[in-house]
Amino acid sequence: MLYPLAIGLPILRIEQLGHVHASNIWQGIVELFAEGELLVGLVVLVCSLVIPALKLLAMLVLAFPSTVLGPEHRALTYRLVEWIGRWGMVDVLLVAVLVALVKLGSWAEVQPGPGLMAFTAVVVLSLLSTAAFDPHAIWEES
Repeated sequence: MLYPLAIGLPILRIEQLGHVHASNIWQGIVELFAEGELLVGLVVLVCSLVIPALKLLAMLVLAFPSTVLGPEHRALTYRLVEWIGRWGMVDVLLVAVLVALVKLGSWAEVQPGPGLMAFTAVVVLSLLSTAAFDPHAIWEES
């Protein structure tokens, strides 16, 4: 439920010389690509949209006993969830570094938006869901 809010709400509010700009994750990705920052845009796209969506989908698949996936595929899915979960906080870390860097100067003011709070909650809840998941349940018959 928080994921659409995390994507749609403004993640940052930047005020520079009286001009205010607030953007959400999707707008930020589009702006990065439009300005030619392809590598940074790709990192934000993958770490902010693709990885969290895949992790949420994979945890949903693992949460319910499935006749579609056998135990081997479910175990592989769980290992993938653990591996990609490490990359979920990269963009939150980037925003924190940006805020810290801009705070060092007096020419601009950067404030975190409600999207950052929602996205952080999504990441924390997905980490907790992974930690609470019992991988031994994969091999138990339902």
